[in-house]
Amino acid sequence: MSASIGELQKSFAPSTVLYDYQKMTFFIHLYCVIWITLLTACCSTTGRELPNGQNVVSVAPIKVFDESMYPRFAEPIPNVTVTVGKDALLACVVDNLRGFKVAWVRMDTQTILSIHHNIITQNPRISLSYNDHRSWYLHIKNVEEIDRGWYMCQVNTDPMRFRKGYLQVVVPPSIIDNMTSTDMVVREASDVTLVCRASGYPEPYVMWRREDAQDFNYNGESVNVVDGETLTISKVSRLHMGAYLCIASNGVPPSISKRIMLMVQFPPMLSIPNQLEGAYVGQDVTLECHTEAYPSSINYWTTDRGDMIISEMEIVGGKYEAFPVDSGYNKFMMLKIRNITKEDFGFYKCIAKNSLGETDGIIKLDEIPAPPSVFTTTLKSVLDNQTIRKKGQLQIAQPNDAVSSTFQDFYEENSASTTNKETLLFLILIVISAVTRMLS
Repeated sequence: MSASIGELQKSFAPSTVLYDYQKMTFFIHLYCVIWITLLTACCSTTGRELPNGQNVVSVAPIKVFDESMYPRFAEPIPNVTVTVGKDALLACVVDNLRGFKVAWVRMDTQTILSIHHNIITQNPRISLSYNDHRSWYLHIKNVEEIDRGWYMCQVNTDPMRFRKGYLQVVVPPSIIDNMTSTDMVVREASDVTLVCRASGYPEPYVMWRREDAQDFNYNGESVNVVDGETLTISKVSRLHMGAYLCIASNGVPPSISKRIMLMVQFPPMLSIPNQLEGAYVGQDVTLECHTEAYPSSINYWTTDRGDMIISEMEIVGGKYEAFPVDSGYNKFMMLKIRNITKEDFGFYKCIAKNSLGETDGIIKLDEIPAPPSVFTTTLKSVLDNQTIRKKGQLQIAQPNDAVSSTFQDFYEENSASTTNKETLLFLILIVISAVTRMLS
């Protein structure tokens, strides 16, 4: 009994337990190695490690001695052009695939994307679809610029058969605001340079033009468009003032533009269409001055005594009405004087001033005779045409013919005019009186 206990104690000695544990661990490791080998053979893949740590895998080739048993590509992989942010689709069509496998590979990085029905890449934007074991589609969602490049569809034949297609990712143009000019204010006769930077793929083409599409003087030439990212104008003038458009395009819609205002500062200049105006008493007259200035000038009128003329537009029947008409840096100063009297004749001064200077112009208002009234003019015309001159002896005339001719002339004269009834009656009396004197 004690011997049996001693043998049992030996069997559970530490050295014996350690030996059993090592033996069990060996069999476990051997079992794992066998399964890993089997799994590797089933997957039929080999791999290599890139410097950046990516695992590049290629489908293990299958050698077939009968050429007719090989798969054939039914068509080339078409090149695809897609705008950034859109989805791309690459198609690979293989006939007689049989037991061979299809893989998609990114050529420039030698990265396996898919093997047969399995996605290998960790890129969540890439997916795979297939149809009837013949058409294999690689989907790339929300395409980015880094996706641009060559893609290969390969079949694990020996030697390997493949087709490749290019994915072109285009980017519409955009203006780089922090590298592009903003609105500018410059002094006249200085040089100015406007800059416009744009990005996109392909590289955008940049041009400049005025927003109003008018031609402008560009270093001595009249042009409508200037090519390039910079617009340099030497000795800028007020005629260059306005809005300019920097337009970038690269064939990928939409084109884009940025509006830049160019303001040119200069002191006021003044011109007067008519320096001498004439009017008669009781008439209304309008005096006119043209001014140019930037910043916008303060404009007003004075009399020859130096008194500022206050506009009375709000007062019914007011004497003066001063009103400006603006057109960009041009202003038209108008002064209307109502019901002119003798005291209104004389000199009037239009004045324009801004922070850069001041100018003025003088208009003289002269009195002219009042035109004759309508009644006086009509009566004089009739008397000149109907006067019967008597020299020495009475001229022989037929009364009826004279009266008839006189009334016929009178009728024709008054049919073409707008003479009122009183004038008509007065003229009839004159004709009757003339006939009576002739017959006496």
